[in-house]
Amino acid sequence: MVGTAVFLATVPLHRDFFDVAVYYGTVDDWVHGGRIYDYLKPGTRYGFTYPPFAAVSMAPMALVPWPVAVAISIVLSAVASALLLHWLAAPVVRRALAGTGGHEWFVLTVVGCLFALLEPVRDTFSFGQVNLALVALVFVDARLLATGRGRYAGVCVGLATAVKLTPGLFIGYLLITGRRRQAATATATAGGATLLAALVDPAASRAFWTDALWRTDRVGELGYVSNQSLQGVLARLQPDHPSRAFWALCVLAVLAVWAYRARAAVRDGDDQAGFALTGLAACLVSPVTWVHHLVWLIPALIVLADAAVSGTEGGRRALRAVCAGVHVVLCSSVVWLWRWDSTGPDAFLGANTYVWITLGLLLFLPPRRVGHPRDADGASAPSASPARS
Repeated sequence: MVGTAVFLATVPLHRDFFDVAVYYGTVDDWVHGGRIYDYLKPGTRYGFTYPPFAAVSMAPMALVPWPVAVAISIVLSAVASALLLHWLAAPVVRRALAGTGGHEWFVLTVVGCLFALLEPVRDTFSFGQVNLALVALVFVDARLLATGRGRYAGVCVGLATAVKLTPGLFIGYLLITGRRRQAATATATAGGATLLAALVDPAASRAFWTDALWRTDRVGELGYVSNQSLQGVLARLQPDHPSRAFWALCVLAVLAVWAYRARAAVRDGDDQAGFALTGLAACLVSPVTWVHHLVWLIPALIVLADAAVSGTEGGRRALRAVCAGVHVVLCSSVVWLWRWDSTGPDAFLGANTYVWITLGLLLFLPPRRVGHPRDADGASAPSASPARS
C-alpha cells in the first residue's frame, strides 16, 4: 500500500481536476444565465461535451464551493471503485483462495492497489471524470441480470446513456441478447431523461443534438495520442485525409465480433463477460476514447483474471502471464512516448498500444461457463451442459 501511495503521489501525470473544472464552470455559468455549450474553461478551448441531461444532473455543483466539488468528484469515483471491486473482483478472489486458508481482506487490498495503479483509473480521479461512476451504474443492471432479477434491469443503463453516449451500446447488448423488455426500459429511461433536460433548457438540447454532438473538434484532435479508439488510429495514420468509409467498415467489423461473442457469453450464462465485451466494443467504436475512458476495460481484465484462476493448470500459467503483462502496460502510460510524434511504424504499434489491448481482449477474452444460461428476464433456464465455475 505504501508503494502504491508513493507511486500515485510522485509518478503519474497529474491533471489538476481539469474535467471537473469544466463541469463546475459550465453549470455555474448556466445557472447564472449562460449557455451550456457556449462556455469554455478560461484559457482553453474546451467546454462541456456531454448531453444536456448531464448538465442537469451536475447542476447542484453550482451550490457548493470549488473544493467541495472536487471532493464530491473524488468520493464518487472512490465509491464506484469500491462497488466494482466488491461486485467483480471479490468473487474471483474468493475462488482463488478456496481451500487455501488465505486472508481475503489482504488479497483484496492488494487487488485494490493494482486497480489504483491503472492509468485510466488514475486519470479518472485526477481529471475528475465521471467514467467510473458510469461503469458502476451500468453494472447495477449487470448484477440484476446475473442474479435472476433481470425484470428490473435497464434503468441504470438508460441513465448512464443519458449522461454520456458511450454506454448506449449496452442498450444494443440488451437487445441482441433477447432482453427486449430491458432494452425498452433502458431506451425509455434515456429518452425520458433527455426529454426532461429538453424541458429544463430547450435551447441547450437543440444546440447539442443539432450542432455540438457532431463537432468532434470541440473535444480535441482525433489524432491526439490520448484518443485510443479505432478513429484515433486512423486519424494518426492519415491526419490530413482520414477515411470515414474505412472507419465505418472497421466499426461494423468490431460490432459483428462483439455481437457474436456477447451472445455466446449469455448462452454460457455469463452476463458479466457479455457486459465486459460491450465495454470493450464501445471504446473501440466511439470516435473519441480518451485514455481515462478505458476504465470500461476493467470488467474484461477481471474476467481474464478469473479465467487465469479457474482454468486448467497449463492454461492458468499462460493466462496469468497475459493478465500480468496487460496490467503492467495499462499502468505504464506507454502511449505518451509518442505524444509529440505519432507517425512511423513504431508509433503505429506503440502509440496505439491500448487500442491493440482492447481489440485483443474483444477477440480473445476466454469464454467461461459460470452458470446456467438465462432467459430474457435474467432467470435461470435449463441447460443441457453442466455448469462449471
